[in-house]
Amino acid sequence: MTGNDHQPLTVAFDADDTLWHNEDLFQDVQREYEELLSPWADVETVADRLHEIQMTNLPRFGYGVKSFTLSMIEAAVRISGGEVDADRITAIIGYGKRLLDRPVELIDGVEEVLDALGHHRLMVITKGDVHDQLAKVAASGLAERFWRVEVVADKDATVYSELLERHGIDPSRFVMVGNSLRSDVLPVLELGATAVHVPYHVTWRHEEDHDGEDVEVPTLDGLRALPELLRAWDGDGELGPSLSGPAGMGGRYGMHPA
Repeated sequence: MTGNDHQPLTVAFDADDTLWHNEDLFQDVQREYEELLSPWADVETVADRLHEIQMTNLPRFGYGVKSFTLSMIEAAVRISGGEVDADRITAIIGYGKRLLDRPVELIDGVEEVLDALGHHRLMVITKGDVHDQLAKVAASGLAERFWRVEVVADKDATVYSELLERHGIDPSRFVMVGNSLRSDVLPVLELGATAVHVPYHVTWRHEEDHDGEDVEVPTLDGLRALPELLRAWDGDGELGPSLSGPAGMGGRYGMHPA
């Protein structure tokens, strides 16, 4: 893949925890939820049971706040043996409303980075509830910077392949940028395209479940380094010397195993 300024790339961004903050509030809510159910189970049991029910419900409800809220209610009923009261159910519904009503808070440097990459074709590829995700894109003030916005049910190699084919994108000219190795990096690498990992400070448990531990990916400490990284790519797709490094060196910098 070449990344020079005369040959625009298609650069796609994940949304939640890549363009704006998201998972931190989910984790805050889960801590409150664990306390809410403390009469029936300890924190670890509540967390494990909720995660199990979320995974079971994903094929039915998909990703997003509404799915999470329904799973919290179901888990509360099961963990309490049916004893959970109306006040606690009301509190759980309130958690979901709080998540949905949270103002969009951009991650530092996002607007600057998108403007610096404006000569490329920019996309959003995010998964979750269509209404919720599109509302966040609109509220972010970033929509006009993107050539396309795609909200998908899940992110795997098949979904990415269909998106690239639909939009006539050559995988060798495609870069996916996101915080999740499972969703934003590994399936893109399967297609022979390029991915850049920009970790967020917290990660949903589900996104940490992957088998890509030995895959080396370009990893940045923040989005501000992305324009330099794309400029540094030479014709063979290698990182420039200022950003490359042995696998694992520098933790969240340079190249490291997934």
